[in-house]
Amino acid sequence: MNRVSKSDALNLYNRAGLKELGREADKIRKERHPEKVVTFIVDRNINYTNVCINKCNFCAFYREPDSGDAYILDKKELFCKIEETIEQGGTQILIQGGLHPDLGLDFYREMLRSIKDRFEINVHGFSAPEIVHIACKSSLSIKDTLILLKEAGLDSIPGGGAEILSDRVREIVSPKKIKSSQWLHVMEEAHGLGMRTTATMMFGSVENSEDIVEHLDVIRNLQDRTGGFTAFIPWSFQPGNTVLGEKSKSNNPFDQATGTDYLKVLALSRIYLDNIDNIQASWVTQGIKMAQVSLRFGANDFGSTMIEENVVKAAGVNYLVTKEELIRAIKSAAFKPAQRDTYYKILEYL
Repeated sequence: MNRVSKSDALNLYNRAGLKELGREADKIRKERHPEKVVTFIVDRNINYTNVCINKCNFCAFYREPDSGDAYILDKKELFCKIEETIEQGGTQILIQGGLHPDLGLDFYREMLRSIKDRFEINVHGFSAPEIVHIACKSSLSIKDTLILLKEAGLDSIPGGGAEILSDRVREIVSPKKIKSSQWLHVMEEAHGLGMRTTATMMFGSVENSEDIVEHLDVIRNLQDRTGGFTAFIPWSFQPGNTVLGEKSKSNNPFDQATGTDYLKVLALSRIYLDNIDNIQASWVTQGIKMAQVSLRFGANDFGSTMIEENVVKAAGVNYLVTKEELIRAIKSAAFKPAQRDTYYKILEYL
């Protein structure tokens, strides 16, 4: 079977009907995952600080260092959150935060060591912008920074900070954030060290269809070289309480992504990313009903139970789903639920 080219993908996205895209994505999902198992992980998103110098226009979470509700999580609260996660059957913490101007490499290494000294849990942490920030503050290469973090206890890296891997778009939505090439460089270096990562896409802001296809293409190309991505996770921009969202009210530069837009991007991701096994449904931004529909548009994973989530919540979107509700939703969509670990190893069929 010939690979889908960029021009073919663009044509599919712009001209194919939703049902046509869905049928093709579902066909590929069935071929890749014929057992009809839908996986999820029990974990918690822990944000160690909300202070961030990037001040992205799409973000409602960040705070200035002198803000009244700015914080750095202390170890007592951090450990309490991890203990609660393990008590609920959690096997992973996703730990990330803003780019705090006063936190250096020693802070991150000590945090990792203190976690690993006390708990047996996978640390899925620090997005590519955080890695670049830590490296710059320490005057180290990306590779050397990753080696030191890995030695301290970092196990894998989330795909956050990718947004749209088009510098034209990034100049609008996150002008102070790392460039596309830097995000890709962090991921390639991590893969070279044997670390697995996820890849993400935040769409529905100011990008066009060409930008979406370009994003998928650079992800596919990197996966060809390294094989280090475990999953791809697209989600739509949530404009509530954001600078970009406020601008749209007066200037109307974009229309908020609809459920149809989400399903189209999800399906195209499954069709184009022929070298990534797992496509994750984003119930956090779309809700559990749309996540169920996603299983017929290419998704085979429900992501995380997310015992805690703060970033999307800050934008006014707050879907809460328990492990039991995830299991029921997967079963009622005629699939078989299974709890997995970070690396998509099945821990338990449910």
